[in-house]
Amino acid sequence: IATNAVLSATLTGIPYKQLTVGVPKEIFENEKRVALSPAGVQALVKQGFNVVVESGAGEASKFSDDHYREVGAKIQGTKEVLASDLIVKVRAPIYNSALGVHEADLFKTAATLISFIYPAQNPDLLKKLAEKKTTVLAMDQVPRVTIAQGYDALSSMANIAGYKAVVLAANHFGRFFTGQITAAGKVPPAKVLIIGGGVAGLASAGAAKSMGAVVRGFDTRAAALEQFKSLGAEPLEVDLKESGEGQGGYAKEMSKEFIEAEMKLFAKQCQDVDIIITTALIPGKKAPILFKRDMIESMKEGSVVVDLAAEAGGNIETTKPGEMYVHKGVTHIGYTDLPSRMATQASTLYSNNIIKLLKAISPDKENFYFDPKDEFDYGTLDHVVRGTVVMKDGKVIFPAPPPNNIPQGAPVKQKTVAELEAEKAATITPFRKTMTSASVYTAGRQLPELGSVVVDKGDPPDLETSPCTKLFCC
Repeated sequence: IATNAVLSATLTGIPYKQLTVGVPKEIFENEKRVALSPAGVQALVKQGFNVVVESGAGEASKFSDDHYREVGAKIQGTKEVLASDLIVKVRAPIYNSALGVHEADLFKTAATLISFIYPAQNPDLLKKLAEKKTTVLAMDQVPRVTIAQGYDALSSMANIAGYKAVVLAANHFGRFFTGQITAAGKVPPAKVLIIGGGVAGLASAGAAKSMGAVVRGFDTRAAALEQFKSLGAEPLEVDLKESGEGQGGYAKEMSKEFIEAEMKLFAKQCQDVDIIITTALIPGKKAPILFKRDMIESMKEGSVVVDLAAEAGGNIETTKPGEMYVHKGVTHIGYTDLPSRMATQASTLYSNNIIKLLKAISPDKENFYFDPKDEFDYGTLDHVVRGTVVMKDGKVIFPAPPPNNIPQGAPVKQKTVAELEAEKAATITPFRKTMTSASVYTAGRQLPELGSVVVDKGDPPDLETSPCTKLFCC
């Protein structure tokens, strides 16, 4: 069988039927995901690939060996699977204590690896992979551009983590999320503060809002604040104006003055909210501490904090990465494996990301090949390929050079706190609109000149102006 070194060096590539795709079982602690679902395997087999899956690789994700056999895969052992031409994984290769050898040492020379890699944080792993002349496609380096949304595994996993964070918070919170007025008494809605308006933060905001909570969102980027607002969350900002836009849509580190103003805002919010979900990360760096110990200790008894940045150290000083515990009456959830806690869903989405990436970078129906270029335009497929490939035939080519024709977006004008407050005061909630309308059309309308109540049974509401109509149209 020809090697992948040949396929990327030629214009015609190598026939799919001559390539074997290996799906090993993840051995990272508590990792329940698998890189390819049976549906993903079926797509590759249909394209012509030979697929081998390690026995038990999908069990934790509810995919049995028989599921894989039914779609054309062969079930083999660890060594056979890792000796494939193309290896697809979730976690980066690590030391296999059961075999007494590093997973990368079991790769064949000039194989191709598709996995989360985090190259900036794993120089030793890159060195080991280079010794095997491996070609590496890092799923964490897929450029965050429109054309690559289907391959963006970071967003897929962040979406799951954001949703699961709210579910866990609700499970450990002692009240309803939604407010209720019952015969037994009135229950106020839970107040949820979400830090970070990326995919995870917005997923959390949507889930919390749909459960009836009062949601507040903070981000240093103006565009993210607008997205919070579009989901029905109240955007929070500090008086100091400073853009938090970094490269690739990520946030950047802020000035000392901004951080001080930010911390004052958070300290005030801690005394008011019931649940805090933090997602703030800066690529390649330790997560910034946004909530000090005294701020957390000022929260009400029974409050819950979920730190989605726990794997990078955490945004909350009192977080214990990987653990859930109670500190001074505040439940801390610092799990680092949230996508794995929804393993079937996470594996399915990750598998879809990989299948779409493979089809995009090698659209030929018969042969598989891809050619990373150092000259490419922003937002093109060449941009996606070059950004994703971090090692080519054992040569580290990370980071990718900047693309040509980077679009210059118009700066988003941030609203002041006063403007936001005025806007909030002027807004009539859909609930209040509906209640007002219901009062008019069911209880009657007060005619001030007569001082009496008239029931307008024969006067239907104007469909153009009725608040009820607007509630469903807006």
